[in-house]
Amino acid sequence: MQVDTVINARWIIPVEPHEVILEHHALVIHEGHILDILPQQQAQEKYQSSQQENFANHAIFPGFINAHTHVAMTLFRGIADDLPLMEWLEKHIWPLEKKWANEAFVRDGTDLAIAEMLRGGTTCFNDMYFFPEITAHQAIQHGMRANIGLIMIDFPTAWADGPEQYIEKGLALHDELRHEPLIRTPFAPHAPYTVSDEPLQQIRTLADELNLPVHMHVHETKFEVSQGERPLKRLHDLGLINPAFIAVHMTQLTSHEIKKFAQTGAHIVHCPESNLKLASGFCPVQKCLDAGINVALGTDGAASNNDLDMLGEMRSAALLAKGVAEDASAVSAATALRMATLNGAKALGIDDITGSLTIGKAADICALDLSDIETQPLYNPIHQIVYSATRHQVSDVWVAGKQCLKNKQLTTLNLQDLKSKIAQWQLKLQAPIN
Repeated sequence: MQVDTVINARWIIPVEPHEVILEHHALVIHEGHILDILPQQQAQEKYQSSQQENFANHAIFPGFINAHTHVAMTLFRGIADDLPLMEWLEKHIWPLEKKWANEAFVRDGTDLAIAEMLRGGTTCFNDMYFFPEITAHQAIQHGMRANIGLIMIDFPTAWADGPEQYIEKGLALHDELRHEPLIRTPFAPHAPYTVSDEPLQQIRTLADELNLPVHMHVHETKFEVSQGERPLKRLHDLGLINPAFIAVHMTQLTSHEIKKFAQTGAHIVHCPESNLKLASGFCPVQKCLDAGINVALGTDGAASNNDLDMLGEMRSAALLAKGVAEDASAVSAATALRMATLNGAKALGIDDITGSLTIGKAADICALDLSDIETQPLYNPIHQIVYSATRHQVSDVWVAGKQCLKNKQLTTLNLQDLKSKIAQWQLKLQAPIN
C-alpha cells in the first residue's frame, strides 16, 4: 500500500496505553493521520512510501499540548521579573499593554512563540489574549494546532470597549474559524476578579448553546481567594463549572473544593513554573489526580515563566508534586508525560483528534534524540525524557502530518527575519512609558 510517510524509530511512546514503550516500531502517516503502528519489518513489507524517516536514536511521542498560554506576551519576556502577580500586572504589564498591544504586537509575538514552541516539540497551544484573530491567522499560516480563546474582561482594551463588544467580536471570530481544521475557539474570560457576573452568565449560556469550552484563571493566588466569597463557589453558583470548564492555576484549594470540583468533570491546567516564579502558591496536583480530576500542563506566558518549554514544565511538575505531596511516587514520569499530552487534549476537548499516538488520530508528533551524553546511560526512555532531556534534543515535529521542524530547522518561519522584528520591539518596549 502506498502511504505518505513512514517513521521508523528506536522507541515509540504512544502515551495511550499508559507507560507502553514500543521498540523498533514504525509509525505510518497518511493524509495527515496515523494509519498504523507496527514493527519495522512488518511496515517494510506492508507499506511503500517516498518519505521514509529513520530515527535510530530517537523516541517518538505525541507533540506536547501547552494547555495555557498568552503567546503574544513572549515579547515581554524578562521585562518585569521577580515581582508578585498583582504588582507585576498593575505596574508593569497592563501599562505596557495599554501602550503597545496592537495587531502588529500580537502578530510578531505569536510568531516568536510559535517558533519557540515548535522547536521544543509543542504541536498545540491554548491561548488567551487580545486580537485573537491575529493569533489564529499566524497559527494557521505556520501549520500549528491551536485553541484560540475568545477573550473577555470587564474593562476596555485596544481590542474591545466592554463586555458586549468582546462577546460580539468573539462570536464573529468563532463563526469565521469554525471550519478551520487546526483551530478551536473556547471562551476565555480572564479571571473571577476581572469579569463580573452578567458577562459570565452570558458566556455560560453561549458556551452551552455552541458546545464550547470555557478557559479561565481560577484561584491563582491567596489574594484572589481572600476577597470575600471564594471564586470557585461563585463560579459554581453561576453554573460555569462543568465538563467543559478549564480552570488554570488552582493553587488555593481546600479538600472540599477538590472533591466538589472532581464531581463536576471539569479540568485543571497546572502551570508550575509560572506559579513558582510569581510565588502564587502550589497546586496540590497529586490530590487532584487521586480525586479523579484531569490535570493538564501549561507554561503560562513567557512574561512570567520565562519560556514556553514543555519539557522543562514536565520536569518541574513532577518534582514539585513530589515535594508538595511529600511522596516520591507522586506524579511519576509517565504521568507527567500524559499531563503534557493526552490530558491537555482532554482538557481542550480534542482528545479524539490528538494527544496520543493512536490509529486514526492526527499525526501530531515529536521526535527527540536520546543519544546525547546528557541522556546516557538510558534504561527507560520515558524517565529520560522527563528527568534528563532538554528541548534542544527535539529534532523533528509534525502537525497533522505536515513537518514543521525538520532536523532542527523550522519549515514555515525565517528565524533571521523574526529576530530582526523582535529586536525592533525590544527597543520600543524598554523605553520609558510616558
